[in-house]
This record gives sequence, structure tokens and C-alpha cells, in this order.
Amino acid sequence: MTQSEALMTQEAALPEIAAEDALRADLYDFLAAILARPPGEALLAQTAALSGDATRLGEAVTALARVAGVSKPAAVEREFNALFIGLGRGELLPYASYYLTGFLNEKPLAGLRRDMAARGITRAQNVYEPEDNIASLMEMMAGMIRGRFGKPASLVEQQAFFSKHIGPWAGHFFTDLEAANSSVLYASVGAVGRVFMEIEAQGFRMSGA
Repeated sequence: MTQSEALMTQEAALPEIAAEDALRADLYDFLAAILARPPGEALLAQTAALSGDATRLGEAVTALARVAGVSKPAAVEREFNALFIGLGRGELLPYASYYLTGFLNEKPLAGLRRDMAARGITRAQNVYEPEDNIASLMEMMAGMIRGRFGKPASLVEQQAFFSKHIGPWAGHFFTDLEAANSSVLYASVGAVGRVFMEIEAQGFRMSGA
């Protein structure tokens, strides 16, 4: 069984959720994947095949697909390294602690670790960077929505996690990513993330959760 087949089998075993929530989880998963590491040919091809509607998010997705269609893995890897790794550090530091306090490994990370423990979420053994990085938080939200850490999180639980760990800073990060000097493909990723975070925040407010 291939890794993709194993993932499909794992996803098929998860509880059924509403179609709208599945779409939200898909976008969180996509952002997690493209922010965790440079996309290879397969993810770039999948990104180039995306299509959006006439909404702000749909237009951002369409623009991202257009850029992905002319992007080469080697160039995107250089872009990713300049943004997030660099010599000593990249152009951006994608961590909640840094955006909220100006320093790494601060109270936001400690609070996240407490909430992760309470929800049975553990860091993968092969991941060494702090858990409050943007890719991990996107993955956690997708997992909560889909029920990867137990039963699917209620809207109240999703809002509590989002409001505490993502809402206060992720929009600022995506805005910075959109405008970063090194961003080409990731400028469009930033636009998708920024609009999505705005939609999520508005949706939680309107739900009264």
C-alpha cells in the first residue's frame, strides 16, 4: 500500500462531517502542507489544478493556481528557504510566540502545549520545531474538524482553539507572507491564507459559538 493509499484509507475511517466542514478542513490541510515544506512536483500540480469561484477566496485560489502552473520545484524550494530558513533565519518567523510577544518559545507556545495535551494532540516524532508554527496550527485545525484526535470538535471547541491560538496572529502572518520580498508563489499562498482567516473569524462570530 502506498502512502497516499494509506492516507485515503485513514481518512475514510474518520467520522462523517458536513460538506462545508470538509471543505474547510481541506483548505487547512492544504495550507499546512505547503507551509511545512517546499512543495514538490505533485503538490504543485495539484495546486495548479485548483479552481475558484467569483468570491474573494475563490479569486485568491485561482490566482494561486495560475502561479503554481508556471512554478518549478527548484525555484519554489529556494523561495521557501529564503522565506523561512535563510542564513541564520528566514525573512519571516512563522510562530505564534514571535508574532504575539516578539520572542520564540514564549507563553503562547506553553498555552498551546497545554491545550494540545488536553485534546490528545502530540507532536510527530520527526518534527523538531516549536508546535506554534503556522503549518502545525493549520494541521491541528484540520484534524479537529475531521476528528483525527477523537470525535470531530464542536463549533464551540473549534472557535475556542482558533480564537486563542490562530486568530490573534495568523492574519498578520499571511499578510506579511503576501508582501515579503522573497515571495512569488508564496505571495499567492499568503493571499489565500489571509482571506481564509478573515472568513473563518467572521464565520465564528456569526455562528454565536
